[in-house]
Amino acid sequence: MAKAIHSMVRVLDERRSVDFYDKAFGLKVADRLDFPDFTLVYLSNPESGFEVELTVNKGRTDPYDLGDGYGHLAVSVENLDAEHARFEAEGLHPRKLVEFAPAGEVVARFFFVADPDGYQIEVLERGGRFK
Repeated sequence: MAKAIHSMVRVLDERRSVDFYDKAFGLKVADRLDFPDFTLVYLSNPESGFEVELTVNKGRTDPYDLGDGYGHLAVSVENLDAEHARFEAEGLHPRKLVEFAPAGEVVARFFFVADPDGYQIEVLERGGRFK
């Protein structure tokens, strides 16, 4: 059986991205592997063994084209309203809170936020299938 361990995103500015993921999600640097042409930074927190891998290609100055294929990462939180307010207070520019109820029954509550490189992250309230 396969076990999900990380998702990788390419970033331009290591410090800016590390600061964002720490401020937004409490992800800290778990490991950092430096190579001649690129650096891999693994971020995690005690909530899960899953990591976000930041890939920093040295010498890259142009923003990455996220294209139309990238979807989003998702995290779950206990208190969505409190997290949304915290994101606003931190200046992280969360989008509006959404109650997703396509057939009249709420399936999920969430908001999205973009990291410094434009990657979308969905912040879901824990419950139902979203643990």
